[in-house]
Amino acid sequence: MRAINFRTGYRLVQPSVQSKLKQILQSGLKPNVIWVDNGEFFGRKCLQILKQFNCPIILYSIDDPTGKRDGHRFDSLLDAVNLYDVIAVVRTKTAEDFEALGAKKVIRVMMCYDEIAHAPYLNEAEIPAKFKSEVAFIGTWMRNENRDEFIKVLIDAGISVSIWGDRWTKSKYFSEIKPYYRGANLGGKDYIAAIQGAKICLGLLSKGNRDLHTTRSMEVPYAGGLLCAERTSEHLALYDDGREAVFWNDAAECAALCKKLLAGDNIEIIKKAGMKKVRALKLGNEDICKLILEKGLSTSA
Repeated sequence: MRAINFRTGYRLVQPSVQSKLKQILQSGLKPNVIWVDNGEFFGRKCLQILKQFNCPIILYSIDDPTGKRDGHRFDSLLDAVNLYDVIAVVRTKTAEDFEALGAKKVIRVMMCYDEIAHAPYLNEAEIPAKFKSEVAFIGTWMRNENRDEFIKVLIDAGISVSIWGDRWTKSKYFSEIKPYYRGANLGGKDYIAAIQGAKICLGLLSKGNRDLHTTRSMEVPYAGGLLCAERTSEHLALYDDGREAVFWNDAAECAALCKKLLAGDNIEIIKKAGMKKVRALKLGNEDICKLILEKGLSTSA
């Protein structure tokens, strides 16, 4: 059902969601603000029910609902755009699209780390050996994203890449990648261990989601990892290239960069500089949520 709902824009679950929202409405709950996370479950009738609470309704989406990668996933959401008081998104193009669809107020924010969930190990000796690596990539295999081709270039260049993520068996290169595959997607302290336990962490963008940065762009430095990601305008605005993170334009440059870093003695210096910078940027969940709530409440006043 999850796959069916995804592909049909959650149309089939609308009656159930509406019923549950009506129950909450009838319970007498009187919220100061309603925060909708991502929004694909809530269609237009759902928003009409939420409007009866007579408080600001904020949508926060770190996906790309107006992009092409996820097909019909966000159809229900897109039909309700103009009923939100504030919509917060993490891409300039998404913001522009929502404004064109009639959104009342759109806020562009950056993606963020979580202050607690992504906190590094205070004692690195506690990081399990199974999460130690030279170069790590933590992420899902995606059709048409060429992540497998990218990593194969690194492997062919003699770089030991440890991969954690779902669906990698679907890759046409899996026979070559299999020796480097360490398991399914990671969460909790295992996720932090793999980031902090790696000498270098790859940050691959989703072109289908029109990414210029991702949550990894914040989570990796915050958790004590060295971010090695695509050179984009947003990454360059966040970090000093070569000092607080390292960036590349293609797989060949990434391979050369990894070899240079692994042969040198700058890795720990860059990790510490990146960790310091991301904290200074104030891009934690608490900071971003406070910003959105303040703008949302003031907009609705």
